[in-house]
Amino acid sequence: MNRKRVGIVVFADIEILDFCGPFEVFSVTRLDELRRHEELSPFEVVLVSQHNQPVTTAGGMKVVPDFTFDDCPALEILVIPGGRGTRKEMHNDAMLSFVRSRAPDVEMLASVCTGSLILGKAGLLDNLRATTHWRSLRMMQKLFPKITVDTESHVVKAGNIITSAGISAGIDMALLVVAEYCGEDIARSTARHMEYPFPTTNERRIAL
Repeated sequence: MNRKRVGIVVFADIEILDFCGPFEVFSVTRLDELRRHEELSPFEVVLVSQHNQPVTTAGGMKVVPDFTFDDCPALEILVIPGGRGTRKEMHNDAMLSFVRSRAPDVEMLASVCTGSLILGKAGLLDNLRATTHWRSLRMMQKLFPKITVDTESHVVKAGNIITSAGISAGIDMALLVVAEYCGEDIARSTARHMEYPFPTTNERRIAL
């Protein structure tokens, strides 16, 4: 099996479900549901951080990264989650440099919630449609006028870049990525295993 390596970036004050949601989706995906316990996921998921120390999330959970920005191996998929910490990380030169350097080489670049602010600051969403947490839509438009801010969609795909709405939307984003790589049947099977409703509409769930 040619497994796709997914790198999920973690940082201080990251929102827990922003990265755990996609991590769960990618890690429990199986191509053969009947061999769930014998086979590996077609995705290898790793956590990447600027430093090799444990990261403290917004909720207080401590997470140990697998790699740092300096020793991170090649990735096919890069996910940038959100949370309060993005307000600091969007001005972190090391974070912006890592994202910019990896963006041309990955097959898919994705963000969850306010992770899109980091992509915006890195200049990777210029002249594209994108979205973020509903509380940060106006901020995105004000900070990054070159972005066409989508206020109606739950997940927005612009070429090989995917942005998603707040927190739980990262699960839907990851299921979309699974569907892209493995087909909708596998994505639906993954959602069923998680007892999560497979998205049948892309409308934003929160009325603005």
